[in-house]
Parts: sequence; structure tokens; C-alpha cells
Amino acid sequence: MECSCLPFFINGRALLARRKTPRRKRRGAIFWYGGAMAFVLGVDEAGRGPLAGPVAVGVVAVEEGYDILAAFPGLNDSKKLSEKKREALFRILQEEMRAGNVRATVTLASVAMIDGKGIAHAVRHGLDAGVRKLLPDPAEGKVWLDGSLKAPDGYQQETVIGGDALIPAIMLASIAAKVTRDRKMLALDAQYPEYGFAGHKGYGTKAHIEVIRALGPCPEHRRSFLTRII
Repeated sequence: MECSCLPFFINGRALLARRKTPRRKRRGAIFWYGGAMAFVLGVDEAGRGPLAGPVAVGVVAVEEGYDILAAFPGLNDSKKLSEKKREALFRILQEEMRAGNVRATVTLASVAMIDGKGIAHAVRHGLDAGVRKLLPDPAEGKVWLDGSLKAPDGYQQETVIGGDALIPAIMLASIAAKVTRDRKMLALDAQYPEYGFAGHKGYGTKAHIEVIRALGPCPEHRRSFLTRII
């Protein structure tokens, strides 16, 4: 399969009914989404730049007014957190999903898709699938996205540069995407131990590049990213 949605992330309670009266906005150092929508979605990706492995797109959905920062102490951009902290937040995410408070999906777009149609297409594919899965009716919520990401046409949306350090819903999506992809790279390390995927997660470290030049790429390497290496 060229793209897979992890089944754990697509379980959860049915959509909650729209609130008749919107909750008030929360103010503070962290920008808060507010608004009158029933649901808030956050979107982020992990693994756009590595030389190997899939790219992961995380999408989370919460009812408007759900206090993400209170439920996830220490939440921040996944890149600013230790692996131990990311794993701890991921466990909380699993608990909150079982309780029906959060819905989330992580889509892994394969190396075949990345090489065949490009990284931008792979990210877009995963993003569109995740957003439409968690918010089938665009009128039911707003989508917040990090960086240059864009939701499908018809959705109320806002893209924020550095949003993974500003918008709680995006922060949570970044945790979901990063931890899921890292776990996938650990599985690939067991399959191809000589490449050291457990350490560098597929990124182009000096040691990783040296191994590629010595052994050649494995099936999980993005050939389209290796043109200047081999």
C-alpha cells in the first residue's frame, strides 16, 4: 500500500453534537483558537526531509472548548521535546482517545508514493485523508495547520508559520505524527539494522550517508532524495 492510516488513531467516539452557544476564548501567552465552531482540528507533518522512510501527517480533532494544554502538561512543538517527553504525551493522547475526548489519525505516505509523485503530493494525500476523515462536514469546524500546509478547499482554515509552537491543536498533531513515524523507523531498524535507522530516523547524518555509499540504498530509501549522494 502506498499510504496507510494507523488503525489505533481512527478509533474513538462519534462526533459530538454542535454546541448551541460557543465557549469563550481563552487568552494568554499561547495563542488560542476560540471561535464558534463545534470542532477544532490541528495538522502537522513529520519526516518531510529524511532520506528514508515514510512521511507522516498527523491530524487531531477536539471539541471547541476542550483545554488541550491542561490535558497535556508540558505540550510543545515535538522538535523541542525529548523522546521521553513525546512518548509520555503520546500515552496521554491514547488515554484521551479511549475516553472519547480526542480523535486523531496519522497517515504514513510510503517511499513509493514519495518517489513516484513527490513529497508535496505525499504530504497533501495524507493531509486530505486525515482532515476529511475527522471532519467530514467542513461546516462543523476549523482547521489549524503548521507552516505551508493547506487543508482541502471548502474548509475554514488558517495556516500559521511556527504553529507547532503556538497552537495547542497543532502541537498535539506534531506529537502524534512524530512518535508514530519514529516508531515506524524503529521497526525498519530491526529489518535493516546495518543502516542505523533507530538512531537517525532516516535523516541525512554523516554516518547515514556513509553507509548508503558503502552498501547502497535499501528499499526504504527515497531514491529521489539520493541523487547527490549516489
